[in-house]
Amino acid sequence: MTDAPDPTVGEIGEHRILREIFAALDGSSRAIVGPGDDAAVLAAPGGRVVLTTDTLVQGPDFRLAWSGPSDLGWKSAAVNLADVAAMGARPVALLVALAMPADTRLSFVGALASGLRAACDTLAPGCAVEGGDLTISPTLTIAVTAVGVLDGVDPVLRSGARPGDVVALAGRAGRAAAGLELLFSRFRDAAGEAVAVARGTLSAAERADLDAQLRPEPPIALGAVAAAAGATAMMDVSDGLALDARRLAAASGVTLALSADALAPDPVGALEGGEDHALLATFPSAAAVPEGFRVLGVVQAPGDDALLVDGVAYTGPGGWDPYRDWDRHTG
Repeated sequence: MTDAPDPTVGEIGEHRILREIFAALDGSSRAIVGPGDDAAVLAAPGGRVVLTTDTLVQGPDFRLAWSGPSDLGWKSAAVNLADVAAMGARPVALLVALAMPADTRLSFVGALASGLRAACDTLAPGCAVEGGDLTISPTLTIAVTAVGVLDGVDPVLRSGARPGDVVALAGRAGRAAAGLELLFSRFRDAAGEAVAVARGTLSAAERADLDAQLRPEPPIALGAVAAAAGATAMMDVSDGLALDARRLAAASGVTLALSADALAPDPVGALEGGEDHALLATFPSAAAVPEGFRVLGVVQAPGDDALLVDGVAYTGPGGWDPYRDWDRHTG
């Protein structure tokens, strides 16, 4: 009798890895909402809190030749704030763990901290870095935990979409991926401050794409607005609209039917690109879709395919899996 095969994480991809982890943790959590949504929801004296965490590692997640320390601090905050907003919560605090090589300059750390503060002040006024940890490491790593409050409303999960709901998006889809493509096509071998120096040679549209990748501005405040408007499901679009739409559809047991016209001017880019941190939400057909969201389509009863575009099953790979696609960032 042979032992069961033990594949590597690179062979099986993110979904199987998560399934294995969730199985091992089953029954051990006291969370109201545990793994599977954009953030956890915990019971707490006087109310409920929303918790989420994300890690950015030099190499697969960012390049110092492309991102200055202020941009790194901003993005580290933004990606976590978006997960809190996707639960319909209001961000109130960040905890930041920073692992740095011994030769990291103090000015670099100061600029990174300034970027964290600027992101909180701009995207989630009232939220601040309240603590964290420092350690030494050969690889620069930024790990952020975000805390949010629900202000008396229920969390908006991925699993609440129902047939007849409308599908809507707040934020842009595809722009961050265009910015990443620009970096790889023009600055693959850049060193130091080359990107910052070259910004003046880029068109306004290219600079906007670059900012969407390096310094994203998710619509954080619209998470709580969507919850108040009766959103039935919601999630942060971090890994690409096609992949994340399928995740929401699977969690809700429905099909999402989108319109290519609603994804113009670049439907494929909008569906395939990641790191936009837009908010994908569903609303009852009778509800008013909040300002800042645009309608992309409708929720249908479950069928053979979780995602349709103009009535046809979308077959593009769509999205970002860090275990299968890491070489796209390191190559």
